[in-house]
Amino acid sequence: MSTVAIVTGGADGIGWATARRLAQDFTHVVLLDLNGAAARERAGELGPQHLGLQCDVADAASVTAAIARVLEVHGRIDALVNNAGVGEQAKPTLEQQVEGFDRVLSVHVRGAFLVSREAARTMLAQGSGAIVNIASIAGQAGIPGRNAYAAAKAGIAAMTRSMACEWARKGLRVNAVAPGYVRTALVDKLAREGALDTAAIERRTPLGRMAQPEEIAEVIAFLASTRASFVTGTTVNVDGGWLALGAPEQALA
Repeated sequence: MSTVAIVTGGADGIGWATARRLAQDFTHVVLLDLNGAAARERAGELGPQHLGLQCDVADAASVTAAIARVLEVHGRIDALVNNAGVGEQAKPTLEQQVEGFDRVLSVHVRGAFLVSREAARTMLAQGSGAIVNIASIAGQAGIPGRNAYAAAKAGIAAMTRSMACEWARKGLRVNAVAPGYVRTALVDKLAREGALDTAAIERRTPLGRMAQPEEIAEVIAFLASTRASFVTGTTVNVDGGWLALGAPEQALA
């Protein structure tokens, strides 16, 4: 039987690493991205059996159309990874603008809700499926100046638990992965520009380094698979021990 996985924000970063990993387990991987051309190009790299579509996850009509297209082409949905996100205004609270705050909440929380709702209609009818949301350690610990992102990721973790309990007896599992700092192309760019101190982050991380996108993708792939058949409603921290550390970083020496 053919199986189908969807990855939002699948054209780069963790989303692209996840799409590549899921292509090992699923017959068809569908990449949804605001940049439709990039999604189609990435799908082409995976192979002709995969699909790239333009989708604005914060727009209900765009989400409905994208899911309808997936069903038109493949007829089913077995896994969904809600990865799409945007950066935020990393500024002191008193300097933050409400428009920027609303945009982050809209893409992350509203987006995960909309895509989950539409995909779940099919999964529930099938009596099977798995949803994996991307949360963050930012939703569990205080990070000055990151109000919108922290609120969004905390909201995603809460929504994960709610949906998991609502759909558990109908064959649909819902979990989340909370990455720590990940060495994406964006992080490398910020480091080159002096906007991010990667050396300080690595010193603070018990494992002594940042994650690679592929390491996050492995955990996502596990939760999306039947190997995690008795796991639902949980958030798995993939942070190199960041949240576990309760002592000054000098204690790691």
